[in-house]
Amino acid sequence: MDEADPADKATAKRRWRWLTLAEVVGVAALIVSILTFWNNYKTRTGAEADKAAERARASSAAQSLLLRGQTDREGRVLTLSPADSGQAIQSQTMSLPAALGVPAVETLSEPRIDAGWFERPLLRARGDGDETLGDARLPVLLTTRFYAAGAMHRDTAIYDLGYRIEGGGLLGGHRIRLRGLSRVETIAPGRGQARLDAIWRERQGR
Repeated sequence: MDEADPADKATAKRRWRWLTLAEVVGVAALIVSILTFWNNYKTRTGAEADKAAERARASSAAQSLLLRGQTDREGRVLTLSPADSGQAIQSQTMSLPAALGVPAVETLSEPRIDAGWFERPLLRARGDGDETLGDARLPVLLTTRFYAAGAMHRDTAIYDLGYRIEGGGLLGGHRIRLRGLSRVETIAPGRGQARLDAIWRERQGR
């Protein structure tokens, strides 16, 4: 059997080395391409996740309502408004503790609390005509429908209505002067009145 020409063997070895090197370069290029794709994918999905989280935070913030109150000069009417200027109240229902015997009051567009709605029943329930030192608190249930971030939302919460009992001067008697509003807790729909009455009884020591 004829032996292969040594020159042919050397050429074949060189060709094999070059083919192997080309394959290595190709595999390396493929790996780099895969890593680049994966990095771009992770970057893109990370950015999308950040945007989704930001949208979720914005939506949650839009649905969170905090009311603030501004009294008139006589302290008889407390005008309510959202602390967030991006929210617009459409309507609101105020419920008082059942012990006062006052029906729920609904306001539209311009929510407010008028002392005249509950002044007499509250003074009777207190059972005294003493003027208050500092602010007294009356728990109220506020159900508010408001518009924010392109959608309608509903908030049900118990607030403390701050007030003072003052003497009536020359006319005698006592009157209530409204002072402000402070949020107590958020309430699940349908459970507000029961919770409101429980707070009232607790504060009355009953």
